[in-house]
Amino acid sequence: MGELMTRDVVDRIISTVKNEFEKLPKLNIMLLGKTGVGKSTLINSIFGDSLVRTGIGKPVTSDIVRVEKKDFPLALYDTPGLELKGDNAFVSLSDQVINVITECFTDDIEGNEIHCILYCVNTASHRFEPSEGAFLKRIADKIKGYNVPVIIVLTQAFSRKDAEELKRVIEQENLPVSAIIPVLAQDYPISDELSKRAYGIDDLAEIMSQILPEAIQNTFIALEKANLNLKIRRARAIVTTAATGAAAAGAIPLPVADAAVLVPDQIAMLAGITAAFGFPVDKGTLMTVISGTIGSAGATVLGRTVVSNLLKLIPGAGSAAGGVISGATAAAITFALGEVYIQILIQVSKGEMNMTDLSTDEGREKISKMFVEAIKLGARAAKKNNEG
Repeated sequence: MGELMTRDVVDRIISTVKNEFEKLPKLNIMLLGKTGVGKSTLINSIFGDSLVRTGIGKPVTSDIVRVEKKDFPLALYDTPGLELKGDNAFVSLSDQVINVITECFTDDIEGNEIHCILYCVNTASHRFEPSEGAFLKRIADKIKGYNVPVIIVLTQAFSRKDAEELKRVIEQENLPVSAIIPVLAQDYPISDELSKRAYGIDDLAEIMSQILPEAIQNTFIALEKANLNLKIRRARAIVTTAATGAAAAGAIPLPVADAAVLVPDQIAMLAGITAAFGFPVDKGTLMTVISGTIGSAGATVLGRTVVSNLLKLIPGAGSAAGGVISGATAAAITFALGEVYIQILIQVSKGEMNMTDLSTDEGREKISKMFVEAIKLGARAAKKNNEG
């Protein structure tokens, strides 16, 4: 029976996650910069190493290509051969960029707007040419009514010192940009034994999450692979909302069978967390995760033999005999379930836990301990709120 209920929960979560992804508005980013500055490497480091390689490109102008991937709410407007040599090339390309951005905002197609521009400069070149500054100023002047933020990304920043020097040079131009971020998008081998560690991608992701329109921020957090803290913050906000909703409900039925039964709001919470982490919506994988959380932890909290002891952890929780629990208890349980799920996904994301670990006796025991600790934390928080 427990396995059947877990399968039902997994099916419902998968359905909800798919619905969450389908509702995500598309994120549209324009990439600018000279040839060879590492734009593809940069994008793959932010969103996953197969995006550019597996995406489908469609020419928008003679120099601009729109790259998309099926069932992935991201569109890249790329200029694969940007060269700013001669007045004609300068004017022609800037006009194309301006026209594309203007059309995206005025074509009456919802969600077609360009949300930000990433302008890439190769740090190793040690140069930011006057024509590049003029190029950005001309574009910014023509599109200032559309509120499209620009970030200058100093790519291939092997030397942090060189990157800081180039950043200071560009800052003196007083360009209308939101930020200048040095990055080394992937580890760079120096010798067989030594390599320069990648850096800056998490900082770039943080800045992007802040400057993107609020309506598109959840899309970015779900898609990005560079900054785990963004996902954690979003997931914990989802848990807080769910726990608050559970508390407001006042009381929910408390199952006393030895199986985990989740209310719809808790399913929605787990689906929201899954979406925030950009977790693959694969039934087999999700079965492993869910059975390792609600299959083990859920039985711990809702099982017939331990529910009475659990309620003792939470002031004013009530009793199992009445068949219901208080809003504070519902909030504590919801918080604990969400927090344990987040902790598991964090460890999986970091490579500290494998999916197969969840189904072992050791893995289940670890999850149960995590759940009890989370219940206590949620109870303390509920008690503090009540006293306040």
